[in-house]
Amino acid sequence: MRAVGVIRYSRRERLSRDEFEELLRSAGYDVLAILEQNREEHPRYNIGKGKLEELKKLVKELKPDKVIFANRLTPSQAYNLWKELKVEVIDRWQLVLEIFERRAHSKEAKLQVELARLQYEVPLVKEAIRRIKLGDRAGFKGMGEYQTQQYLKHIRYRMAKIRKELERVKAEREIRRKKREEVGFILLALAGYTNAGKSTLLNALAGESVEARNQMFTTLDTTTRRFKLSGKRVLVTDTVGFIDGLPPFIVEAFHSTLEEIVRADIVLLVLDSSEPWREIARKFRASVDVLRELKALDKPIVVVLNKVDLIERDDAREKAGLIEKLSENLGVRIEGVAKVSAKERKLDGLYTLLEKVLLKLPKYGAFEITVEDPGKVPPVMAFLSSVGEVLSIEYGEETKIRAYVQTGMLRELTRMGVKVERLEHPGQAEELDQNE
Repeated sequence: MRAVGVIRYSRRERLSRDEFEELLRSAGYDVLAILEQNREEHPRYNIGKGKLEELKKLVKELKPDKVIFANRLTPSQAYNLWKELKVEVIDRWQLVLEIFERRAHSKEAKLQVELARLQYEVPLVKEAIRRIKLGDRAGFKGMGEYQTQQYLKHIRYRMAKIRKELERVKAEREIRRKKREEVGFILLALAGYTNAGKSTLLNALAGESVEARNQMFTTLDTTTRRFKLSGKRVLVTDTVGFIDGLPPFIVEAFHSTLEEIVRADIVLLVLDSSEPWREIARKFRASVDVLRELKALDKPIVVVLNKVDLIERDDAREKAGLIEKLSENLGVRIEGVAKVSAKERKLDGLYTLLEKVLLKLPKYGAFEITVEDPGKVPPVMAFLSSVGEVLSIEYGEETKIRAYVQTGMLRELTRMGVKVERLEHPGQAEELDQNE
């Protein structure tokens, strides 16, 4: 497929030509030309009339299959442009949906993509119906008024059916999530801009080989893997990548997938350190916007500055500092910035930071465990080390162990025949440890 791209820059939109071209390539288009303009939005054509005339000449000369706008088009703008250019006109979000359709593999992902596409089509079909009533015979994709009306009814019926099916999938996932919490798993969610290296980081953390390519939106299917962090049992989930200005219809369609971020104990926000600071800042802001929309900014957030193997150490340190300052300016609290190379599996900084964050989670508590039978001390100590962190141990007629423990594992601990008592203030346990 051959395409001409159009990108209109304005103060209200954060747009990148490089990203737009990458989207076009990811969707499989042969890009014939990119037309650019700096101005505010024209209500009728999105671009100015002079630039529209330039575009018409370009279309006549190059004969593309489509004209693709980097900007969001209103239904009336898309119709007006099609009427002027006599060629199919789509915008950035239709382009993203085309990529999604190529990358969706699981039944859930396919349903989510279909729901997003149908939601996008609703205003376009309504605009076509309005035009028909005004005397325009074009209809929607060549349909007449009756066919267009029936198609709108079909869209609404299909959307209701998909939502019901996704609710069923969501309920099944909720059951699995509760079981994981009951057995004491810590839940991590990988979030961040598309192509930041989230799937590669999943592989590095879990020792897996999930598909990871240097392209946009490789991951649409939710992938969860387990690993151990200093004996603590952790589940890490990869989610669909963000993109600047992610529209509500995509957020809604992929809500059951993005909900993994909302339900996570810790969010790992992944950024590509090899990009210029301006791009990193833009993508960080875009990611924060999505997390805010998901109401997930109250979660412990660890920023993972990935691909540091591609830059100098001083550059990585400087960018980490800039991210901390930017997060303060945006009013976003982060636990810290970990500089990693997921490709080379160099994650020491991330492991150290996660260890500190884990012990502050509500899933952890400070407890005093009393063991009366000396023979049970070794298995109890081994168990505590696997689900928490031992702070101190005091031998005597009874062995008293003070430890941070994953609260989901307390039932298992009591089955071992020991007494468990919560220390109301974790600082109490830390002080005891220092006095030992």
